Amino acid sequence: MFKNLISKRLRQARENSNPIITQEDLAARLQLLGICLDATMLSKIEQNKRRVYDVELVAIAQTLKVGVCWLLGLTDDRTK
Repeated sequence: MFKNLISKRLRQARENSNPIITQEDLAARLQLLGICLDATMLSKIEQNKRRVYDVELVAIAQTLKVGVCWLLGLTDDRTK
């Protein structure tokens, strides 16, 4: 059973960043926004083993500079 819709696109956004954003880097950036997700939690999201709350989704999109709809797989436009 899958737990979120963003697992593949989260990893894709991190790995396609220049420079690549590691899970540790992303966790640190999210911490600055008040979102407490460590690298282990991000790994579980990418493995589709952890749910993502709406505030986490918005912060992840903002941090990775992609759209929420793109993360959710609703569009191919990375900015939406």
